[in-house]
Amino acid sequence: ALVTSTCQDRLGFTTIMTRACCLLGLAMLTGCQIAPSGESGWAEKHPNILFAISDDQSYPHASAYGFKAVRTPALDRVAESGVLFSNAFVASPGCSPSRAALLTGRHTWQLEHAGTHASSFPKEYVVYPDLLEKAGYFVGYTGKGWGPGNWEVSGRTRNPAGPEYNQHRLESAPSGISDKDYTANFQAFLEARPNDKPFGGHEPHRRFERGVGLSSDKKLEDVAVPPFLPDTPEIRSDILDYAVEIEWFDRHLGQMLKMLEERGELENTLVVVTSDNGMAFPRAKANLYEYGIHVPLAISWPAKVAGRRVVDDPVSLIDLAPTFLEAAGVEHPGTHPMVGRSLMNILISDKQGIVDPSRQGIFSARERHSSSRYDNLGYPCRVLRTRDYLYIRNFTPERRPAGAPQKYEENGKLGPMHGAYHDIDASPSLSLLLEKSNDPEVTRYFHLAVDKRPDEELYDIRKDPGCLNNLADSAEYAEIKERLRSDFEQYLTQTQDPRMGEQGDIFETYPRYSRIRRFPKPEENHQGN
Repeated sequence: ALVTSTCQDRLGFTTIMTRACCLLGLAMLTGCQIAPSGESGWAEKHPNILFAISDDQSYPHASAYGFKAVRTPALDRVAESGVLFSNAFVASPGCSPSRAALLTGRHTWQLEHAGTHASSFPKEYVVYPDLLEKAGYFVGYTGKGWGPGNWEVSGRTRNPAGPEYNQHRLESAPSGISDKDYTANFQAFLEARPNDKPFGGHEPHRRFERGVGLSSDKKLEDVAVPPFLPDTPEIRSDILDYAVEIEWFDRHLGQMLKMLEERGELENTLVVVTSDNGMAFPRAKANLYEYGIHVPLAISWPAKVAGRRVVDDPVSLIDLAPTFLEAAGVEHPGTHPMVGRSLMNILISDKQGIVDPSRQGIFSARERHSSSRYDNLGYPCRVLRTRDYLYIRNFTPERRPAGAPQKYEENGKLGPMHGAYHDIDASPSLSLLLEKSNDPEVTRYFHLAVDKRPDEELYDIRKDPGCLNNLADSAEYAEIKERLRSDFEQYLTQTQDPRMGEQGDIFETYPRYSRIRRFPKPEENHQGN
């Protein structure tokens, strides 16, 4: 028999120990139950679940958080009728591993291949859509489910996010925006479900249409430029273009909410709105700093959850899968159990601010992101983010976090220096950093994005949300660093992170099922990988 027990360490992290004994795209849609074993009224007791997850959106980029350059009335509506979280974090700053962790309720280092970008998704790791479906929910997704990667190679018969509803396309869509008609696909999903069942997008992923923000009457002066980017018109314009795509996502979400309201189903629908990782800008996405892992999160369930509340507890998106299961009254089978902690105690509370004092911090992780280094190597790192501090361990400080500076072109010749850095999405912002890397006004930001980093980093988030002043060597913060390091190592060891033992390089062996570029060997390039 397998016996599963749960314990909490002094930081409030839950460790699941099993011992032997004598994912959207736009929306991951789950719901529509059939009463199991003839249980009368079961479907009425448990909610529909609408999970809307944007692609590459950082906190605080929604109007509910006071960001002036973007208008998100749908997310604001969810926040108004439910809970707005100010400290929500992803399991990884890249879409594929982040979504795998979200679907399983487990850390990325506990998912083997699925813990890296564009790899596979081992079948033995059960995902919440499958559990809900088995319990009687009608499930599906529109937009982007789990990916990029290859789920078929592991023996799965469909995307881990569930059946796909992407058949409806827009005749025209703004440049850089997916032509998938999320609203029409959601309607098709609702119409496909049986009448007695409740039910359980890509944007703002690059590329953006350059200048679309300014052409949409947005104003440069409304942009709050993150402190790790130079405050120039080009950067501000790029952020406005990003804001337009956030609004596209939000517009479709609003239409879905209206559709549910018109059907009389919104009251008993658990709506979750968030993102899979941070904004696609230098030193944000694919980085364990604030703008890479800190995301918006709003949750409503009008029938059960009191609204107009702002919660400051640190929560992880791996907490969502166990939340869905608890709301649906579904038990996990026990094998490869979820380590996330259900948010239901916070949601059904009428409190705000700090609701659950045991939630002291979260963990996030990164391995390989894009194809950015020789031999397909990644940039392994982990972070512990508490309410006040952010502690990072970089396991290969000899590598560059943004990737190797040079690559081989299609003609086989070595390209120019600083012509690679593929762990940063191509963008006007990156182009500006590269073109003006020697400009006194820009060079600091260029080096922040691409230079090698020490094995330990520590930031005081209260004073330095841009993560610019590394305090790891500060005598004043020595005691804090030692405490965080101890908690960090204890938790990663308890949860069997291979990076804490001799098997850490196992992540480098997992195949990549997307484009693979060619880079010079580190010894062939004095600047290294």
